[in-house]
Amino acid sequence: MPVTWKHLGQTAKVWPGRNWPLGATWSPESTNFAVSAPAATTVWVCLFAPDGVGGEVETRHELTEQSLGIWHGALPDVAPGTRYGFRADGPWDPERGLRFNVNKLLVDPYAKAVSGTVDPTEAAFGYVFGEPERRSELDSAPVVPRSVVVDTSFDWEGDSPAHYRWRDTVIYECHVKGMTALHDRVPEHLRGTYAGLGHPAVTDYLRDLGVTAVELLPVHQFVSEPGLTARGSTNYWGYNSLGYFAPHGAYSSTGDGGDQVAEFKRMVKDLHRAGLEVILDVVYNHTAEAGPLGPTLSFRGLDDLGYYRRVRSEDVPTDTYWDVTGCGNTVNSENPNVLRLILDSLRYWVTEMHVDGFRFDLMSALTRSGYDVDMGSDLLVAIGQDPVLRHVKLIAEPWDASMDGYLVGGMPAPWTEWNDQFRDIVRDFWRNQTWGVHSIATRLAGSSDLYSDDGRTAYNSINFVTAHDGFTLRDLVTYNGKHNLANGEENRDGTDNNRSWNHGVEGETDDPALLALRRRQAANLMATLCLANGVPMITAGDERGRTQRGNNNAYCQDNETSWIDWRADDAWLDVYETTKRALRLRKDHPALRQRHWFEGRPTIVGGPKDMAWLHPSGREMTPQDWHDPGISSFGMFLSGGPLRSPGPRGEQQVDDSFVLWFNPGRARQRVLLPENDWVQKAEVVLSTDAEHPVGEVFNVGEHLVLGRRTMVVLRELR
Repeated sequence: MPVTWKHLGQTAKVWPGRNWPLGATWSPESTNFAVSAPAATTVWVCLFAPDGVGGEVETRHELTEQSLGIWHGALPDVAPGTRYGFRADGPWDPERGLRFNVNKLLVDPYAKAVSGTVDPTEAAFGYVFGEPERRSELDSAPVVPRSVVVDTSFDWEGDSPAHYRWRDTVIYECHVKGMTALHDRVPEHLRGTYAGLGHPAVTDYLRDLGVTAVELLPVHQFVSEPGLTARGSTNYWGYNSLGYFAPHGAYSSTGDGGDQVAEFKRMVKDLHRAGLEVILDVVYNHTAEAGPLGPTLSFRGLDDLGYYRRVRSEDVPTDTYWDVTGCGNTVNSENPNVLRLILDSLRYWVTEMHVDGFRFDLMSALTRSGYDVDMGSDLLVAIGQDPVLRHVKLIAEPWDASMDGYLVGGMPAPWTEWNDQFRDIVRDFWRNQTWGVHSIATRLAGSSDLYSDDGRTAYNSINFVTAHDGFTLRDLVTYNGKHNLANGEENRDGTDNNRSWNHGVEGETDDPALLALRRRQAANLMATLCLANGVPMITAGDERGRTQRGNNNAYCQDNETSWIDWRADDAWLDVYETTKRALRLRKDHPALRQRHWFEGRPTIVGGPKDMAWLHPSGREMTPQDWHDPGISSFGMFLSGGPLRSPGPRGEQQVDDSFVLWFNPGRARQRVLLPENDWVQKAEVVLSTDAEHPVGEVFNVGEHLVLGRRTMVVLRELR
């Protein structure tokens, strides 16, 4: 409410400030605080200072200005690093989505940094978790994180985005902590931090491997779920967001007092200098507050009805959350204030933190209009029209926890998508569980059945064989079933649809023949991923044989189960070399990453087809061949002379031609290199068959015998 003056010459302790930007905006003169709480009756900003004996003193300042549902005010002499929070008073009526409780300290939804975390010991006594049916008289301040005032100035030294085209992009999905927690060439005090990820030991490795972008598991400030903390565990992956503007403080080598913002920026700058883009895995579909009985940490205490979707009965709001995320709540992206928060957050990470794109967790949950999936939803339209966001890399995880949320192939341009159909078919092919070769050929050629009908290209498909969620590549060829007992859920968690194969023995083995087969299968999977049409995504450590000992849901394993082991003694370095070679071929040869869809016809009068599928006998595959269960081996011919797409100045592009031969079967396969008018001689440039080393030369008309479960790539010799 407006100030009522007591006498002339009086000065208000809280200046009016302004209602934008939201959050805490520091300047040398004052810090402006603004928070959206449309139904609140009173809002305070609370500042915290050390009391000199290990505790802290809280000072509350009532925000007297309110406009458009936003409470705001400015305070002089608030230094960067000051810890703060909000308290909001108002109606207590959970049945109507109103949960105002002045005894709850709330994290600023727009906080640029967050200090501390929820204390599971105190939380167990009901300070936070298990919201009572009345306003608690207990003050939650000892266990709620503090927001931090931040000076956002930073010298970027001319940093600018690389803007790699999708067809030139290779993604490496990794975890900030897990990437360097065990890295012996990263200084010990930097391991597991943003600074560690930006260290030359990491950037040089990724650049040498052939990666162009890192996709970071969630780095928004997050907290662990009550069920995990109750059994002494933590959320390692981070899909439990609390602060959509704040880099997670625990990943900072400089502490969580605000310096984590500058450290994150230095990491981005270091990665950019190494030629690596930065993509963030973002979780806007739900928050850490879970269901109605979850913790009140921020959003619920400011605008419970606005932030979360409800199950409605005769259009009357109830206290039952509508949950298609499996996490207790679904963020209501139709609400204007919530939509603004998501868009403001995305723009902040692009403009202020210089990230290059986003992978949206459970994107289908955010595309809803009412209860229905809608490709014209507010969020999709807003991002598509935004002059900043429409030009960054946008990746959807195109499903949620509902039956109608599976959208693979259904997202609008310019969105790319995680293509789980590629994952499943490639896994099945190399364990020889496909019925014919039609399905694998479709995935290798770019999944035209999913992406060609709406003007998109093969590079709207993010191809992957593994991801953070599921088996690692090594475990995929080592285990038939999941081994998740360490998660504390009696092995009930994690999928049973692994499409994995242990090749006869469950778990690790010292049998040299079996181990060689597993490593060969891992190399087959990686080479297929790297050379297929589309954007390859590699899970961190897969290229060197990282194992989780059969755990396919290591979300709560913040330990050596999840961290990359950088030692060479147990590494599958042959798989690394195959991956590196495949990515180098992809980079050096535009014939292996062509922009347009293959048409199966010549690119020049009298020339070869741009693509042809070869029967082991050397002839082209016929319609009858595609679904013949007796055929599992085949060749994929890609013409480089010339490419269909012109170069940047309209010039004709000419490259070498390639044949990729695949044999997933248990028997050796004799294949013929067919005689033709365009390619007369070819050399092996990649092979998982020890009998056909790189550099071996073949003439057309000769036979090549593929070893069982092998892949050989031939390049034209002119």
